Amino acid sequence: MSSPTPTVSPVSSPEIDAQAARLARGAQLIVPEEGLKAKLAKSARTGRPLIVKLGLDPTAPDIHLGFAVVLRKLRQFQDLGHTVVLIIGDYTALIGDPSGRSATRPMLTKEEIATNAATYVDQLARILDKEKTVVRFNGEWLGKMDFAEVVRLTSHMTVAQVLTREDFANRFEAHQPISLHELLYPLAQAQDSVAIESDIEMGGLDQTFNILAGRDLQGAVGQDPQIGFFMPLLVGLDGTKKMSKSLGNYVGISEPPAEMYGKVMSLPDAPMRDWFMLCTDVSEEEIGRLIGEAESGATNPKLVKQRLAREIVGIYHGAAAADAAEDAFSRLFSQHQVPDEIPDVVVPADQVEDGTIGIVALVRLAGFAATNSEARRLVEQGGVSLDGEKVTDGTGRIPLTDGTVLRVGKRHFARVKG
Repeated sequence: MSSPTPTVSPVSSPEIDAQAARLARGAQLIVPEEGLKAKLAKSARTGRPLIVKLGLDPTAPDIHLGFAVVLRKLRQFQDLGHTVVLIIGDYTALIGDPSGRSATRPMLTKEEIATNAATYVDQLARILDKEKTVVRFNGEWLGKMDFAEVVRLTSHMTVAQVLTREDFANRFEAHQPISLHELLYPLAQAQDSVAIESDIEMGGLDQTFNILAGRDLQGAVGQDPQIGFFMPLLVGLDGTKKMSKSLGNYVGISEPPAEMYGKVMSLPDAPMRDWFMLCTDVSEEEIGRLIGEAESGATNPKLVKQRLAREIVGIYHGAAAADAAEDAFSRLFSQHQVPDEIPDVVVPADQVEDGTIGIVALVRLAGFAATNSEARRLVEQGGVSLDGEKVTDGTGRIPLTDGTVLRVGKRHFARVKG
């Protein structure tokens, strides 16, 4: 990703209003509220692109739709001619961001950071405009600060300010340890904003303290303070908790089209409006119509969800792939057909007894469960079938017939090879 060439052209006040409205779509909070228009107007007057910052501590290299919410907003800024600066926190990752945690985060090694950062950059290019994206590592400036400079940096924040953070306050009240290095994290992130002269910093509400600390520090050193631009957290496939790889309720942006489509179709109805707003480019007017028809019963919610799945797959894989994924889903679930291509599961001879194999062993051999207990639970809960017939006895054995189709859950198939 390379340094961009300024491309912002002067625009009228109505155009500024329109740009601000477009950018504000889906935002949970903008601080200060009118600051976005002021920044856009200043950029239009001077012809200098805004510097829009996103800090990344490279601790989770697989990007899912929840994280893509922020990336898609960054792309909107780029489409208006502005510059995105990604701060890869190679230095702050050595500290570990305590935001929203009840305990200290584990520190990463330099090797782990380098590996994760490389994966991030590759995946981010699927959404961001490479020509308008600059990647910086904050070790460039934080790693060069001597002790005196760190002490001067700490003079801009008080202990009382730090303890207004909910996570720190809760740990203090509970007599849980708060390490001194954790108190330096918000200042280090704020120094990132000073180093690149950030105009806008993106993040979630869990980053409110850190981002506003950047505003304070910029003001203290004589810079025009950045705008805090906060996007909501996307609810995951379970419909309740935020999307997270660790919770298994995520949709990865690099997943195959059919897998992505099927996952979106498993989403409960309630979050569909937010998913349309945050994950697609469908107009707010049309979103209101679609959700209204689904809620009133005028349209089957499944049809609205199909539109949602098609829009999302189309963004990351193209319209043709979205259509193919929808056709495959329809064949599989509406017409109860087996997918055209499914993997084979070869049964070793030592697993066969009198021409049979344990159903738990077969599920594990197919790779659909990590442990015997997990496989048994899938069977006993009715999630396993052979040639369309459910198998519910977790201790049972089944005849080993070449070509038998094993199905686990809604989307996992394998063909038995004896």
